[in-house]
Amino acid sequence: MTSLAALRDGGKRALAAALAAIESRAEDLDVQALLDEAWTAQAGVAIGLTGPPGVGKSTLANALVKGLRARGKTVAVAAVDPSSRASRGAILGDRARIDADPADPGVFVRSFAARDRLGGLADLAAPATVLFRALFDYVIIETVGVGQSETEIADIADLVIFCAQPASGDALQFMKAGVMEIPDLAVVTKSDMGVAARKAAADLKGSLALAVRDGETPEVLTCSATTGEGLPQLLDAIDARAGTLHGLRMIARRQAQGEAWVVQALKARFGREGYAALGDSAHLKRGESPFARERQAATIMRARGPL
Repeated sequence: MTSLAALRDGGKRALAAALAAIESRAEDLDVQALLDEAWTAQAGVAIGLTGPPGVGKSTLANALVKGLRARGKTVAVAAVDPSSRASRGAILGDRARIDADPADPGVFVRSFAARDRLGGLADLAAPATVLFRALFDYVIIETVGVGQSETEIADIADLVIFCAQPASGDALQFMKAGVMEIPDLAVVTKSDMGVAARKAAADLKGSLALAVRDGETPEVLTCSATTGEGLPQLLDAIDARAGTLHGLRMIARRQAQGEAWVVQALKARFGREGYAALGDSAHLKRGESPFARERQAATIMRARGPL
């Protein structure tokens, strides 16, 4: 394994090798050391794209990559795909829709298989996001198409964008869903559909009128990733919201993200009873790396033996 400085010097090949190591030997001390270092060096902002299947998240992600690069920002994309029952790998290959120059060192795209995870994410998504935020200005996390209860994206993204499409009924369906409680921005895709897009935006504004996150009501925009209509305004809104994520607000969000990851990791390893038995040992201290906390809690649990 290597350091962040070596990853910056090593380019895409070195970063791909680091992700493979995180996935295949997460318990190794050198992997843990890299993640601990990355946790303390997260300067980038993670954007979560969520919404139902077919809404155009991949196409929008592609447009955002181009727009952010045009503004001089570096971007990593974590595309979470459904899994093959046979190979357990990603089957849709959303990264194939990201039209990025392979020679551009300012863009890195990686697909992750959701496997048995519900909630629209993959097990590797959280540690990969931490690593990406330490190396890139922006991270775009594209979830598997979600339904009414899959809101995990709020546990790893700094800025959540909910995507809906015209004439689909999404706005009405999601009025009653937990998904409506997590977005910072809402975007009606395929705005070139005209009246239908404007009606969907109005429906979303109505459904989000009482949704408040960090004291702000989510802004609703329309855009077309294919024509470019509305994309400058969306990029401006992303810049504006990202600009507010500093100081205590960012510290609080990152603390919540770390705590959510520790809870999920320990419950996956030891079950609910094992997690409960850890008590204060499972709680993330302010400023502490969640990877270090999970490692220490696991050591305590192993020392105790079977429940």
